[in-house]
Amino acid sequence: MELKEIQNLIKFVAKSGASEVKLEMEDIKITIKTGTEKSETTIYQQVPTEQFVPQVPMATQAPAVTESPVQEEKKDEDSKFITIKSPIIGTFYRKPSPDKDLFVKVGDTINAGDTVCIIEAMKLFNEVESEVSGKIVKVLVDDSSPVEFDQPLFLVDPS
Repeated sequence: MELKEIQNLIKFVAKSGASEVKLEMEDIKITIKTGTEKSETTIYQQVPTEQFVPQVPMATQAPAVTESPVQEEKKDEDSKFITIKSPIIGTFYRKPSPDKDLFVKVGDTINAGDTVCIIEAMKLFNEVESEVSGKIVKVLVDDSSPVEFDQPLFLVDPS
């Protein structure tokens, strides 16, 4: 089974909503767990020693959301860019190895099919290839950081 087939299987399982899929073939066994089961999640919350409860009816507590011109301007700027997203859950690396140069940096021009980073998942290093051509505008994740499925990694200006 090829790496691309495994990546496509992971994407399919994540989109299907299944919590676990097992695939056994002659020479390979794959188990994919998406982590969508809520029964394994434990949340600890520290209770404050003193708590203030407002005596205002809930209907009047709706916060007024207003966007500043700076926020609106930023949205307009970001909307013209294409986002390269993580195809899998894992650890994001910008270099093929610690002693090598970065795959891409801000200002680099990339073509469709160029490798932009590596994501390590369960000791497998998966190359993430660009599906678009353009110029790298922003790197959204720090090197060696954990990333989630479909998390934005890069902003690319296609013009």
